[in-house]
Amino acid sequence: MFAAWLQGQWFAQRRLSPALWLLLPLFLPLWLLFVLISGLKKRLTVAERLPVPVIVVGNITVGGAGKTPLTIALAQALRAAGYRPGIVSRGYGRTTRTVLPVSETATPAEVGDEPLLMARRTGLPVWVGRDRAAAGRALLAAHSEVDVLLCDDGLQHARLGRDIELAVFDRRGAGNGWRLPFGPLREPLSRLGRVDAVVFNGSASVAVPAGVPAFTMQLRPAAFQALGNPVQTCTAAALHGKPLHAVAGIGHPERFFQTLADLGLSVVPHPFPDHHAYTAGDLSFAMPQILLMTEKDAVKCAALSLGECWVLPVEADLPPALVELILEKLRGRQAA
Repeated sequence: MFAAWLQGQWFAQRRLSPALWLLLPLFLPLWLLFVLISGLKKRLTVAERLPVPVIVVGNITVGGAGKTPLTIALAQALRAAGYRPGIVSRGYGRTTRTVLPVSETATPAEVGDEPLLMARRTGLPVWVGRDRAAAGRALLAAHSEVDVLLCDDGLQHARLGRDIELAVFDRRGAGNGWRLPFGPLREPLSRLGRVDAVVFNGSASVAVPAGVPAFTMQLRPAAFQALGNPVQTCTAAALHGKPLHAVAGIGHPERFFQTLADLGLSVVPHPFPDHHAYTAGDLSFAMPQILLMTEKDAVKCAALSLGECWVLPVEADLPPALVELILEKLRGRQAA
C-alpha cells in the first residue's frame, strides 16, 4: 500500500508534493545514501566488453515503461535486417540465482516473467542472470551464430559494456524529476545526454538534451487470445457489454486498463504489484465472470485453474528512423 501511495506522489505533479516534503527528515539520509552508493558503484565497476555489439534497452525511472515490447520489436527488426540476435535479462523476481537459459519448459519462478515472454514471442536465445555480462558470455558460448545482443533493462548495470543505449519513458515521463526515494529517478535526468536515443512509449513530456534523437513508439493491441490456447482468439467487439474483470501486474497497471477502455471495454480493474506471483485465490473475484490480463501476467497464470480468461498481446510499432539509427550504429561498429 505504501509503495503504491509513494508512486502516486512521485507522478502526481512535476514538483515535490507537500506529503513528500513532510517526509524530508526520513528520506534525506536515504537519498544521500542512494546517490553516494550509486555513484561509487559506477566509478568502481569495470565494464566487460563482449565480442558482439550490445544494445541496452532501459530507463532511468523505476517500474515498467515499455522496455520489453520495445526489446521484442527490436529483435524482430534486427532479424529482418539479417542479424541473428540474442537477448539477456536479469530475470527479476526469479527464485534461482545462477545464469540460466530460458527454455521451453522453464517457469517464471526459475527465469522471470519477462524473459519467458520474450523467449516465447521471439523464438530467440534468451539467457538470464544478475550479472548480464556473464549471461551474455554464456549465451554466446551456447549460440555461436548470435551476432548482436539485446539487454532488456540494464541501463544502470555498468558491468555490461554496451555499444548502443536506449532510454524509454511512458506517458508518466520523469514524474517530479527527483531521484529515489523522493522521486522515481534511478539516475539524474542529465544521464539522458549520454544515451544514443530516447524512446517515448506514447506521449510523454521529458526534456531531451540537445543532440540526442527522440522517437515515439506506439503499443498496438492485437486480438485477445485464450489463456493457455493462443490459437483461440476473440475480438474486443465480442466482449462488449459482458461483465469483465481486468488484472495487471506490470509497472504501470493503469496503462493496461486505459488500453481496454480505448477498445470500448468497461472493466473492473484490479492492479497488482509488478512481477506479482499469482495464485488462484488472487483471481477468485472474477468467477464466474470474464477475466482479462496482460501477456506478461499470462505467463504466470497459465497453470492456474481459471474460468474464461483472455490475454491481450501488444505489438510495439517502431518508427523506421529509430530502426535505421540502430542499424547505422551497428554497421559503424562492424566497419571499425
